[in-house]
Amino acid sequence: MRTNFYSDWIQLGKLRIQALSTPAALLCCWLADGMRLEWTTGIHLAIGLTLMSFASAVLNQVVEVELDKKMVRTANRPLPAGRVSLEVAQKAGWVSAVLGALWLWFALNPLTAWLGIIMFGLYVFVYTPLKGVTELNTIVGAIPGALPLLVGWAAAGNGLDVFAGTLFAVLFLWQLPHFMAIAWLYREDYARAGMKMLPSADKSGALSARQAAYWALTLLVASLLPTIFGFADRVYFFAALTLGVGFLAAVLHFGIKRTDKRARALLWASLIYLPLLLLALAL
Repeated sequence: MRTNFYSDWIQLGKLRIQALSTPAALLCCWLADGMRLEWTTGIHLAIGLTLMSFASAVLNQVVEVELDKKMVRTANRPLPAGRVSLEVAQKAGWVSAVLGALWLWFALNPLTAWLGIIMFGLYVFVYTPLKGVTELNTIVGAIPGALPLLVGWAAAGNGLDVFAGTLFAVLFLWQLPHFMAIAWLYREDYARAGMKMLPSADKSGALSARQAAYWALTLLVASLLPTIFGFADRVYFFAALTLGVGFLAAVLHFGIKRTDKRARALLWASLIYLPLLLLALAL
């Protein structure tokens, strides 16, 4: 029972996603403070951001519980399966949101807290309802998905600048081909639940593939901006160029023949690309 309890809350909080976003935010904090990171700042950032992200994930699933019941991949989640009650999840989500905002405000600074609040609000109250309204929800959802980087940057206490905006753009653009692959793999599930995802409406997948290619090409250009703006050296430039071309190739490979196998390969390519790009920037 204890294992199931912890597993349920890990799933509700989508902590595996945070295992990528929180280190990325810490990296941004390190960069923003001249490649220094006070351990107290890092701890406060990790706690506050985790609380806000946890709240976003839990309340997203509270809102979507009826939709999750209709999809094979989500029907066994803690809420639709009844292992965690809606009332408990809702209370936990709101308590986590309030604590996270207060933690970021008082332990770090108001800008960090406001960015966390915007991230939470866009994800729960804008992106989540839009899933049943328009296929553009993925673009909207990529904004709160990229905001942890700005939260991390602001945590250093030096405000935001062009470099922060460049990193935000990279993560924003990366999410679009990444989620296109996910939406293709689960297009039937999304259609069954009535969610407006492009691959569900685009039966052949040709439009989805073109969109993914446009975003991947734009990502390739955006990933080179740190060197162009003088924030990174030529080693990073060529690393980003190599990774970007490889990621674009994976997108085009999917576009030529839209199969689940190729969509899964694109998904893995996206999961390999981002950590390597951030590592190249750090090095």
